[in-house]
Amino acid sequence: MAKSCYVCGRGSSMMQFRSHSMVATKRRVYPNLQTKKIEGKRRTVCARCIKTSSKALVA
Repeated sequence: MAKSCYVCGRGSSMMQFRSHSMVATKRRVYPNLQTKKIEGKRRTVCARCIKTSSKALVA
């Protein structure tokens, strides 16, 4: 499964763990990707794009 959104292209980003002594350790954070059928094919789409597409269909 791809680790980036098919619609907006959001991918992983770097963040930091902070220990009690405030030592920064880098870690990777991934978007909330879900599989969704778009144009008859299964695509990985982030939850934010799913929410905005459902709002566009209602309006």
